[in-house]
Formats: sequence, C-alpha cells, structure tokens
Amino acid sequence: MKIALMMENSQAAKNAIVLKELEGVAQPLGHQVFNVGMSDEQDHHLTYIHLGIQASLLLNSKAVGFVVAGCGTGQGALMSLNIHPGVNCGYCIDPADAYLFAQINNGNALALPFAKGFGWGAELNLRFIFEKAFTGEKGMGYPPERREPQVRNAGLLNQVKAAVIKENYLDTLRAIDPELVQTAVSGPRFQQCLFEHGQNTEIASFVRQLTQ
Repeated sequence: MKIALMMENSQAAKNAIVLKELEGVAQPLGHQVFNVGMSDEQDHHLTYIHLGIQASLLLNSKAVGFVVAGCGTGQGALMSLNIHPGVNCGYCIDPADAYLFAQINNGNALALPFAKGFGWGAELNLRFIFEKAFTGEKGMGYPPERREPQVRNAGLLNQVKAAVIKENYLDTLRAIDPELVQTAVSGPRFQQCLFEHGQNTEIASFVRQLTQ
C-alpha cells in the first residue's frame, strides 16, 4: 500500500520524527511512504485546510491508499479531511484509537495531534500508533461479535456521505477558492506522488492545469 504523510506549518518541525517512525513501521511491511506535506518550517506554507485538499486528490486518484495527517490538536485536520468525498478520516491520540478505527470504521486516513501531549516518549507513541494502524487485517470489528453491524454501519456512513455530496468530484474542488487549491498542489513531492502513481487522468489533468 502507498501511504502519504502530510504535515502543516505549525508542526512542520516535527516532520522528520514522524516520517522516521512511519517509515520504520510501514516499509518492513512492504508499504511505500510519500512525504507530501511540509518537511520543515522553511518548506512551502500549508495549513490543515490544504491538507484536506491534498488528501482528497491523492485518495480519489488512487495515488495512495492511506493518508496520515494532523496538526497541533489534530481536530482541524480531522474536519478538513472529512469535508471531502472519498476521505474517511479518524482521530487518533493513542494506539488503541488506531486499532479501533481500523477494525470498526476501516477508513483511509488518520488525523493526529502532533502538539498535544507530544513530550517524552512521543516517538514511541507514534510507532505504536502506526503498528496498530498498518498491521493485521482491517475491518474485523471490535469486539469480534460486533463485526457484522459495524461493517454494515461503516458502509451506510459512506453511502450517506456520497448522497450528501451531490456534485462531480472535481466540481467540489472548483468550488473552493482557487488560491487554496493551487497552494495545496504546489509542492513538488505532492505532484510527483500524484502524477507518478495516480490512476485518474482527469484528476491529474486538473492539477497540471493549476501548476502550469
């Protein structure tokens, strides 16, 4: 699986720590990690609003299958990602959150609070979160006897979201302030991930027009 890590301006200084722990868990499992957000405080400026746009494009184009995002509290990133069609993001503070989200909700993105409680042992908490998020079979339910209704409800939630968002996917992006979208797609690492691995030519063409 391809996994995108995206971090915004307030927590960009921690990118190297988060990336190291994510790669340390994901790569031995055969997953590929793309660091598409800010890599440090001097990188192109992104907010959690831009992260939602990035996640939307990468997931809907199938350039990646999962997104790890966040901000200071994680709440802004959670709301920003969940606005978009095709993105099902959970809030994750500790490894139990990652495990339960994978088993019950089986979504495709996590929002982490990279400032809240990020003290001694923070890298261990990150590592354990990623282990629970990316190891084992997902969607098995918790407790196991609750699997059937949980799988059904997760599917119903996706149907409700699809019904609420009526427009064509790209029309939802065209309705956003163009400057926000252009900033979100301006990073070279983001563009490389999308253009080299995306499977939707219409989405790729849309982004190429914005970056010319």
